[in-house]
Amino acid sequence: MNKYRIGIICPSEIAFRRFLPSLQKVDEFEYAGVAIASTEEWGLSSNGYTQIRESERAKAQKFIDTYGGKIYEGYESMVTSADIDAIYLPLPPSLHHKWARLALENGKHALVEKPFTTILIDTEELICIARNNSLAIHEDYMFVYHNQIKAINDIIASGEIGKVRHYRIQFGFPRRAANDFRYKKALGGGALLDAGGYTIKYASFLLGDTAKMVSASSFYEDEWDVDIFGSATMINDEGVVAQLSFGMDNNYMCMVEAWGSTGTLTTGRVLTAPDGFEPDLIIRKGNDDETRKLPSDEAFVKSIRRFANCINDAEARKENYDIIERQAQYIDKFITLSK
Repeated sequence: MNKYRIGIICPSEIAFRRFLPSLQKVDEFEYAGVAIASTEEWGLSSNGYTQIRESERAKAQKFIDTYGGKIYEGYESMVTSADIDAIYLPLPPSLHHKWARLALENGKHALVEKPFTTILIDTEELICIARNNSLAIHEDYMFVYHNQIKAINDIIASGEIGKVRHYRIQFGFPRRAANDFRYKKALGGGALLDAGGYTIKYASFLLGDTAKMVSASSFYEDEWDVDIFGSATMINDEGVVAQLSFGMDNNYMCMVEAWGSTGTLTTGRVLTAPDGFEPDLIIRKGNDDETRKLPSDEAFVKSIRRFANCINDAEARKENYDIIERQAQYIDKFITLSK
């Protein structure tokens, strides 16, 4: 089997902790190395870049010491390299469009952390470039590939809780460090693009192709220039409703509830389950609760395999274009409704 040589743009924490261990389990790829930004790419003077460069190089060296490959001097050197077939892009959201575009223009397939870009028009441009060049793109919402999603779907489809009338999806976490990109508008921060994207993604899966967003709201505080909490309502042609709420200055919450005519299904960690974790699922009928374990899985591995499938299969590539665009359209609709 020919392996695709994949490089990582930026020695990020998620790349080292989650992506590379998962990549080792996917036969279609060979890890080529990690790129650190040049002085120009950081937009800093040589003096201002010195400390950052030393820190980034130390992180990159840890990648090489643990997983092999080499350090690429500059993101552009990686995306233009003949030694690279695909890139993994875990940069802050505002940088996704620039570097995914340059990668695609240089014939590289692109696996991009969520959100794919920060605005619909940028996503549509990247889809157009990928389609015209028969290149694979993938937005890394890994939770959708987890076995627990199928298990939940199977329970709902079986009729065990009757006809589902309503879904509730909540995802939020406590305030993070002040320098976290999520709280910086210039870096594509904000609760919608981070936590909110998960809830919208899952609601669109649960409600199906006729799902539409009918209301949305965002909450801001003077301390930040980004939204820190939001909510939305989605509905499909059958009248099934999903109510969403999300935030990044909240007590931790990650749960999904399906309220049916004869029972209710509730589970946590469905959006963020780490490898090997078995979330509890509760089925309530009347006053009786039954707790079950949902299956564990390796969702990041499956997401990377989906990316490989898109490289190898034209129909899978086309399906991914539609999936990515649909998510971007929901985000865009949220922004319009919340103004």
